[in-house]
Amino acid sequence: MPSFLKRLDPLVAGIIVAAILAFIVPARGSFADGFAVAVKLAIALLFFLYGARLSTREALHGLTHWRLHASILCCTFLIYPLIGLALRPLTAVISTELYQGILYMTLVPSTVQSSVALTGIARGNISGAVVAASLSSLVGVVATPVLVMLLMGSGEGLLIDASVFLNIAIQLLLPFLLGQIAHNLSARARVVAKSKATKIVDRGSIWMVVYSAFSTGVVAGVWEELPLWEILFLIVFSAALVLVMLWLTRVVPSTLGFNRADTVAIQQCGTQKSLATGLPMASVMFGGATLGALIIPLMVYHMVQLMVCSTYVSRYAGEDYSDAK
Repeated sequence: MPSFLKRLDPLVAGIIVAAILAFIVPARGSFADGFAVAVKLAIALLFFLYGARLSTREALHGLTHWRLHASILCCTFLIYPLIGLALRPLTAVISTELYQGILYMTLVPSTVQSSVALTGIARGNISGAVVAASLSSLVGVVATPVLVMLLMGSGEGLLIDASVFLNIAIQLLLPFLLGQIAHNLSARARVVAKSKATKIVDRGSIWMVVYSAFSTGVVAGVWEELPLWEILFLIVFSAALVLVMLWLTRVVPSTLGFNRADTVAIQQCGTQKSLATGLPMASVMFGGATLGALIIPLMVYHMVQLMVCSTYVSRYAGEDYSDAK
């Protein structure tokens, strides 16, 4: 492994390695199909372990914490779209197609798996993050298409795929509930969930998601549609946007009286944008158009948000560990 990767936090280094592997040896054909199944299983296992780690009282508190959920939805579907609209003057420097891609990125829901995993790494409110991130995806089924029609002026052939409700219920909420049952019935399940197993699974699932998503982009040839300088611009822009949102989601919750665990959940769920949800939505809403320039901003932001937030939560977790000692 190159020396600069050895100096990085293992989570961030793994994200970089996964992206590089996707460019060099992308998942194709039957291997890609099998790997996609493996990703789903890893995510389901992660949510099972989180369910087994939390007491039922903590889980119920996460379900009923409406102020937390409202704050995250506000970040995802109000603040981000307003930022997207405010960036319209960028069309003087970048192409209109690239700006439309940036605007679309600001309209998609929050991630579920990575935001919950990062919240867990930073020892935030995991149960609140599970509910809030899942709610963001469910709300996004309606909110994202409506925002696209209002702000991007593209409503042709617009369909809302209600299967996302079933997918979230089966892949995320069901394993979490099974983990809750295991927590109450098995002391061993509680021990395993609080061991290094959860740490391995939450980091590993993030790496798998990055490799799978970037492989899809490489195989589809989307990276060949933009000049290098625009890709570099997107990387710098995405890093700046994530840092601004991390600052905003720290200051505002603190002002509103949220505790540290809730603030971490708001930061990790409120600063993330879902590539897993955004790509299928784009293919449905813009099926007749060339998706390259439209989805590259989302792909770049997805990668950058994971790297920046991973560095952030790793430092957070380290400070907590030191304090605990």
